[in-house]
Amino acid sequence: MESPSETPIPAGNVSLELSPASPAPARRSNLLREIVETAVLTAIIFLLVNAATSRFKIDGSSMEPNLHNEEYVIVDKVTYLFGPPQRGDVVVFDRNGDSKDFIKRIIGLPGETVEVSQGKVYIDGLPLDEPYVAPSSDTKTALRLGADEYFVMGDNRSNSQDSRTFGPIHRGNIVGRAWIVYWPPSDWAIVPHYTFAASPAP
Repeated sequence: MESPSETPIPAGNVSLELSPASPAPARRSNLLREIVETAVLTAIIFLLVNAATSRFKIDGSSMEPNLHNEEYVIVDKVTYLFGPPQRGDVVVFDRNGDSKDFIKRIIGLPGETVEVSQGKVYIDGLPLDEPYVAPSSDTKTALRLGADEYFVMGDNRSNSQDSRTFGPIHRGNIVGRAWIVYWPPSDWAIVPHYTFAASPAP
């Protein structure tokens, strides 16, 4: 009985079935791309946030009872790109020659005459109603503000170095508008601003 014949496979025509390439390198490539994209996006957000805001630490009691020593405040640097500072705004500003910034409230606007008499503020001769201040009894001679000048005062009038001592500040010295108290967490709050005009006494 003859055995089945075997057909030899010609050398050089051997066919090997290869398994699909491992997807691991592709996964690693995608992961690396996502990490780079996340890092770039984080850097862009960080730069935008820093361009639009800054942080300020309150040093002293000049803004009592509304803002307190060693609180940290986020400062909005965008608002005044769309409009001028307003009376009642709490602003952070620098002064030429000083190495640190200050925080005070805007009281007098460009072109106005500001006078303080027995602790009462008068704008162009009209008394200013200020429910946010700690009372004082100081007096300041009337001062006419220039076209680019703002009169600023601390809310704690009896313990504040402000425009009564160093004069008005210029628009270009204003860093931004105090926005949020963010530290310590127990003091978290929106910084209180007041927009109002002087009015005749009742």
